Amino acid sequence: MDKPVPPRATEPRPRRRDRHGRGMRGPVAPPQVPLSASRGQVFADLVQDSVERLERRWQQLADVDFLILDVPFMDGTGSADEPLADEVVPLGGISPARDDQRARIVIYRRPVEIRTKSRDERAALVHEVVVEQVAELLGLSPESVDPRYGED
Repeated sequence: MDKPVPPRATEPRPRRRDRHGRGMRGPVAPPQVPLSASRGQVFADLVQDSVERLERRWQQLADVDFLILDVPFMDGTGSADEPLADEVVPLGGISPARDDQRARIVIYRRPVEIRTKSRDERAALVHEVVVEQVAELLGLSPESVDPRYGED
């Protein structure tokens, strides 16, 4: 009964989890399935589809950088205790070309996702936002940038 306790191994053991003998846990879906794509990746694909659709008609968009940010930076004068009530969260923005940088169009992912319920609605809203930002950058109306703008 006086068995000494063996010393602990100095090397940490790899942690493995095999619950109830069912095998190791793995990904829910293989990488080829759309289910495995993150929301950010799906949103980026929607923006890219919209940009490619417009680039066929407007070749000058090849000189424009399209960026996706999660949320806009709000530089308001409201405090944390008293936020601005009339402040509108933008869905996109533009930055005209300067001497050292190209023109940029920014699409904000979270405000767009919050305003839509399905993938089809999200795709339509993303395209509308991209068209509106391109129109503002080029100084045109959205209908002249994309004749199908505003159609449901």
